[in-house]
Amino acid sequence: MILRIFCVVLMWVSVLPFAYAQTQKAAVPQKRELVVGVKDAPPFALKGSDGAWSGLSIELWRQVAKATNQTFRFVEARDMPQLIEETASGRLDVAVGAITVTVDREKVLDFTQSYYSTGTGIAVPIVSVMNWGTLRRALTSFNFLQAISVLIALTLGAGILVWLLERRQNDYFGGSITKGISSSVWWSTLAMTQRSSAEKGPQTILGRAVAVIWLVVSVITIAVFTAGVTSVLTTSQIQGTIYGVADLASVRVGTVKGTSSEGDLLRRKIKFQTFETPGDGLKALRAGRIDAFVYDKPLLAWAIRQGYASRLKLLDISIETQNYAFALPPDSRLRKSLSIAILDAIQKEAWNEARIRYLGEDSLSSP
Repeated sequence: MILRIFCVVLMWVSVLPFAYAQTQKAAVPQKRELVVGVKDAPPFALKGSDGAWSGLSIELWRQVAKATNQTFRFVEARDMPQLIEETASGRLDVAVGAITVTVDREKVLDFTQSYYSTGTGIAVPIVSVMNWGTLRRALTSFNFLQAISVLIALTLGAGILVWLLERRQNDYFGGSITKGISSSVWWSTLAMTQRSSAEKGPQTILGRAVAVIWLVVSVITIAVFTAGVTSVLTTSQIQGTIYGVADLASVRVGTVKGTSSEGDLLRRKIKFQTFETPGDGLKALRAGRIDAFVYDKPLLAWAIRQGYASRLKLLDISIETQNYAFALPPDSRLRKSLSIAILDAIQKEAWNEARIRYLGEDSLSSP
């Protein structure tokens, strides 16, 4: 009996360290390979012909993953709504690309520290064929009507003043009030256009002094008016009468389906049509099927440089401010560590070099 007890104790002592080691090993969670969702959105995420991913956001993610000692694999999403849905459900650990932080997305996702700030841009044709719609909008604009009103008022004022001075000494301006004023206004109109004759002009000293002043003023007025009309029509051809966000309400607008740009237009109650990709929208803009295309500003700038630089341009205005960040499932344990790594990475010179390489020198003026 004593021998049996001794053997049991001996076996228990020999097995105890092994069991303890296994328990400790199970208690320490092992890092697993992260599933990183990505969607093609040049220049932030580009898929090469060999299937390899590159781009500004991709380079930043690789730096962050290295700093936090994470292994990962990329999984491509069909579009932005799928990328958001897969991340919110937890099937993706991280979403990388041109992902903007919005109110609706914040309700279902977590976001890391923002790494790039930009805005929603507007692309328009550089040279559009002048059509009746464009011409009508140009000729009925407030500035144009204001110039016409000033020109008419000056002509009437000069004519009435000459009539007051000449009606008793000059038969051409005499007669009834209707005849006299109509003759004087007609004379001031002819004088303005350099069509009046000397024998029908004012004959009194004061009348001729007013005539001389009016001739000088009319030359300047016509020159300013002509320059203004030329500017309005030229700008209408170049920009399609789009100067700012308010002008989008009166033109045909397009954007990409399921993006934050679509939300911006909806909030402003601007009518628009959607396209599956930025390329589809820019083709429609180039073909004249829409007048303006609204999308993330850096993505528009990239797309225009790639194949539309001679036909399209990006206006120097923004609709809404946008912040790019990595998206995470709600309450993700990765949020803190990734945000710290992002803040560290964007302070380094390598980040500035990457921004210049993908976005150009102008990108360094953005936060």
